[in-house]
Amino acid sequence: MAIRNICTEGDDVLRKKCKEVTSFDKKLWDLLDDMAETMYKANGVGLAAPQVGIVKRVVVIDVGEGLIELVNPVIIETEGEQTGDEGCLSCPNEFGIVTRPKTVKVQAKDRNGNHLILKGSDLLARAFCHEIDHLDGIIFKDLAKNLTKITR
Repeated sequence: MAIRNICTEGDDVLRKKCKEVTSFDKKLWDLLDDMAETMYKANGVGLAAPQVGIVKRVVVIDVGEGLIELVNPVIIETEGEQTGDEGCLSCPNEFGIVTRPKTVKVQAKDRNGNHLILKGSDLLARAFCHEIDHLDGIIFKDLAKNLTKITR
């Protein structure tokens, strides 16, 4: 496993529409492992492949309930609404208020190509939406209100 560089706002890869994964092989497994290690090292709760320069539909998420790996994820159902603070590893020290669904159901595949359907509420729903947005070239700042930049 290896820590990968996280692309930041302004990098063209963050605005590209990602390609579906068709090979569920060691290369994908290495990417998933590297993304998880990178996310944990950066103290994030989610990371999408374009954030590490890879234009593939792959995300990893851990909101404190264990690692979730999603390959070719698609939101298939949403319920309710929540509004709250959001940030992004690709936009360091920037935060904004974003409205997202309260509950989200996602269809995806795991690292072996097995079909998954996962449902999450609150922070997990927010993470599903945020990371899947990355796969379509959308960053949270496109949706945010009251953007704040913290300088150190």
